[in-house]
Amino acid sequence: MRTTIRNLPILVLGLALGVLLSLGQGVLAEKHDTASLPLEELRTFAEVFEKIKNDYVEQVPDEDLLNHAIRGMLSGLDPHSAYLEPEAYKELRVGTTGEFGGLGIEVTMEDGFVKVVAPIDDTPAERAGVKAGDLIIRLDDTPVKGMTLNEAVKLMRGKPGSKIVLTIMRDGQQQPLNVTIVRDVIKVRSVKARTLEPGYGYVRVTQFQSRTGDNLRNAISRLKRENDNALQGLVLDLRNNPGGVLSAAVSVADAFLHKGPIVSTDGRIADSELRFNAKPTDILKGAPVVVIVNGGSASASEIVAGALQDHKRAVIIGSKTFGKGSVQTILPMDNGAALKLTTARYFTPAGRSIQAEGITPDIELEELKVARVGEASLEPVKEADLSGHLSNGDSEETSNGSAPAKNKGSDNSSAALASEDYPLYEALNLLKGLAILQAKKS
Repeated sequence: MRTTIRNLPILVLGLALGVLLSLGQGVLAEKHDTASLPLEELRTFAEVFEKIKNDYVEQVPDEDLLNHAIRGMLSGLDPHSAYLEPEAYKELRVGTTGEFGGLGIEVTMEDGFVKVVAPIDDTPAERAGVKAGDLIIRLDDTPVKGMTLNEAVKLMRGKPGSKIVLTIMRDGQQQPLNVTIVRDVIKVRSVKARTLEPGYGYVRVTQFQSRTGDNLRNAISRLKRENDNALQGLVLDLRNNPGGVLSAAVSVADAFLHKGPIVSTDGRIADSELRFNAKPTDILKGAPVVVIVNGGSASASEIVAGALQDHKRAVIIGSKTFGKGSVQTILPMDNGAALKLTTARYFTPAGRSIQAEGITPDIELEELKVARVGEASLEPVKEADLSGHLSNGDSEETSNGSAPAKNKGSDNSSAALASEDYPLYEALNLLKGLAILQAKKS
């Protein structure tokens, strides 16, 4: 009798598989001529399920065992496929609208640890100094090793105002870092814009949300008005942008292109084969664009950078991007959960796959910080500074023999930008050079 009871789950599951096989083989044969259910492996699965259910040291609900099995199947595929239980699925839908609770970091799994893809601007994690590439090894006193990504994210979420300590391993650091972060409601403003210098605009996209394309167009329209409709060039900042909605990336790239492909996707199923083409609406009418990227620029950011690079519409500067060139499709389930499944790869207009390769900038910049040692160090010695220098002959000189002092306001502004954000400083200089070159050609 005992043997009969212990084998009952196998018999029941075997009966279910037999019914499934008889009902499903015809459908499977239509889609895939060689498709068949792996009966031997399914019998092994049923045997393992039965042994755990009866012999494990503690009783585990069947639902938990099956959920673990589902998560295990997905985690073995790639770092981005996952089973989203109803609560996690709801949080994902809320996150694409731009407001959610947490720390403000985009994360993935790597070697069993949580890896920071990018901190989001103006969030607790960014203010606490979390950086792209950091490996989170502990959450408070709980080791991350062995957790699923969803479990780790759930621990990082919490009541606004509550604290959490992240133990982080960072490249170049021998010892782990403990970073204390106060949780908050994360409200992501995906597009920020300002005028860097008269005629030169700056737009930062922090994340690709459903309305990012419209917000970017509105921001550029404001910049044009601020500059008397004489915008000579634009810096587009995609650093530490972890990606987001595919349609938003297409919309942003389309804003600067007037024809040709933007991105294509390709996978095993027909629905995964998509092609997106630009409409003839270059919002800058050919004015030069410089795009800044770094290792935290991922997914949708790489689509935009790759499209503008392939069309030679922009110069890409910075450091090599993250290299996430895969498409995740959200498949809702009948139980309120969802499957986040990798279904395709991205390809740039030139046919390049971004996956595990990333976008290599046209001009690579090291991660440098310009330190202001002293005002004198920022002012190199010129001919006019030398005692007894020869006069210009055409310009007036002061009584001490030196040329009249110039207005150094813009120089001071440039020095401040260089010390505050060196890649942006270089991007602006490049943009001004491109604008001058374009003006000479026209």
